[in-house]
Amino acid sequence: MATTKTTLSFQAEVAQLLHLVTHSLYSNKEIFLRELVSNASDACDKLRFEALDNPALYEDQPTLEVRVSFDKAARTLTIADNGIGMSRQEAIDHLGTIAKSGTKDFMGKLSGDQKADAQLIGQFGVGFYSGFIVADRITVESRRAGLPAAEGVRWISSGAGDFEVETITREQRGTSVILHLREDADEFLNAWKLKQIIGKYSDHISLPILMEKEEWKEGEDNKGGAMVPTGEWEAVNKASALWTRPRKDITDEQYIEFYKSISHDHEPPLAWSHNRVEGSTEYTQLLYIPGTAPYDLWNRDKKAGVKLYVKRVFIMDDAEALLPGYLRFVKGVIDSADLPLNVSRELLQESRDVRAIRDGCTKRVLSMLEDLARKDAAPADAAAEGVTDAVDKTEAAAPSDSGKYARFYAEFGAVLKEGLGEDFANRERLAKLLRFASTTSDSVSVSFADYKARMKEGQEAIYYITADTLAAARNSPQLEVFKKKGIEVLLMTDRVDEWALNYLHDFDGTPLQSVAKGAVDLGKLQDEAEKKAAEEAAESFKPVLAKLKEALKDKAEDVRATTRLVDSPACLVVQEHGMSTQLARMLKQAGQKAPESKPVLEVNPEHPLVKKLDGSVHFHDLANILFDQALLAEGGLPDDPAAYVKRVNALLV
Repeated sequence: MATTKTTLSFQAEVAQLLHLVTHSLYSNKEIFLRELVSNASDACDKLRFEALDNPALYEDQPTLEVRVSFDKAARTLTIADNGIGMSRQEAIDHLGTIAKSGTKDFMGKLSGDQKADAQLIGQFGVGFYSGFIVADRITVESRRAGLPAAEGVRWISSGAGDFEVETITREQRGTSVILHLREDADEFLNAWKLKQIIGKYSDHISLPILMEKEEWKEGEDNKGGAMVPTGEWEAVNKASALWTRPRKDITDEQYIEFYKSISHDHEPPLAWSHNRVEGSTEYTQLLYIPGTAPYDLWNRDKKAGVKLYVKRVFIMDDAEALLPGYLRFVKGVIDSADLPLNVSRELLQESRDVRAIRDGCTKRVLSMLEDLARKDAAPADAAAEGVTDAVDKTEAAAPSDSGKYARFYAEFGAVLKEGLGEDFANRERLAKLLRFASTTSDSVSVSFADYKARMKEGQEAIYYITADTLAAARNSPQLEVFKKKGIEVLLMTDRVDEWALNYLHDFDGTPLQSVAKGAVDLGKLQDEAEKKAAEEAAESFKPVLAKLKEALKDKAEDVRATTRLVDSPACLVVQEHGMSTQLARMLKQAGQKAPESKPVLEVNPEHPLVKKLDGSVHFHDLANILFDQALLAEGGLPDDPAAYVKRVNALLV
């Protein structure tokens, strides 16, 4: 094949990213080695996976490895692997462009803290470009497994906006990344320094990371001397998968570094669980609860899941079938002894063994969360919980466990609620893990159990309200009678709440009741005198109610007097089993069609504005203003805002 050389321009977002990397992210230079070694390891994993169906891809090199070497004279550092490699087009696609959304999100996450910003590089899938932190030029030479030697590729760039690609002859399968180091990067031309970094970040990698041995050689006439390479290569990492090693041989620091390497999160995890499960299905699980939500947590197109290995052979990165969707934030590794090596995503969905692993992992994650919640509630009494189906297990969390569940819930609470509708078997456990703000608590820390413990004598339901914001919920007119009587109400402001509570009708035998649905009935909490006064007021108010129903027939399903209001003239509610106005608004905002339904207008007969209705010449305008103000109070908008303003202005004049 004729040698061809082409100069191409980087995608605009890549050029922007390269400028950032080369000019800003210097506070933690050594992360480039972590990223490039991780990429090399991934390339070997991909070859191993593809070779399951095509063993010829191994060619004459069945042993997979990563080699790190340097040349002081040439000032180069090389990270080489004999993994899957790249074709010419793959080099152009993988090294010249990255997903626009990912890059923009990366830019948006930058905080100005150089150390924290540098850690984001790997998280956004742009780890290769971290090489420009220490290099003013990068050369990549590669050949894809299965292609002839004449179809190798060389990619060269100084990170200034364009790159060169040429076809070369390369006997070696795999990829070599050659960094031409900057003048201020001499520390990376030192074997001891490189071994230290590899030990810190990459010790867990199951492939051997090789470096050339060095020995001391005296100078001429015994003057001076230097370390010189011997030509022998040695592994500088343990080259055994961390999850296969006994707990006693693994430090907390190693667990944390392993988490960072698989999650690209610069913060330590909140907790982790390492177990070998035996029984009808045998597998090892190493699962982590992150401390911060990933930037794409709510991206439905983003695949999420743990890494799946079968008998230590890497199968896939995002094994979604091994954990339910509401636990998509969990990171970790599952290594199964029972799944077939050629397992496919379709087979994963149907396998009995996979269902057993999924159930086991779900229970383990929920146990970790329950443990964190207990430590938040009573730090002094916290203790680790045992596992009956595991051997050689450990469950750990970093020091200072108090407050960790609150941190978890602030990041992932809304996702956890999805489990109420997705996981019937664990619904009761999930309900105990939920936390809310309430009319007696500003923080999102009230559990259903806490609420029940504080219920008034005679109270028969757990009351709650949903709203777009905490302020809207706290100031809702629908809460007025509850505040007057000192009855606590849970304030729910996550968008998922309305949907999730369709699947949770009671907690520990006590029904959940929305204060915005149906007529308010406080049962034993309302004395007979109050009930009698309310009935008399409603009776005397009947003629006005009839006129209101007629005036608002196009807007309201019904108009009725209520005892739930104290200071406000009116509020909107829906029928007991109807769709809330908040959920209807959310569906419309999402472009979905909401069922046609009208709310019920409840009015306070004792309010001066309502009393003014009787005999008013502006009855129709006042009726519509009452309705629209009730709609505004709960976060909605009138169908005709201009008409509302016109009516108010007319009355003001």
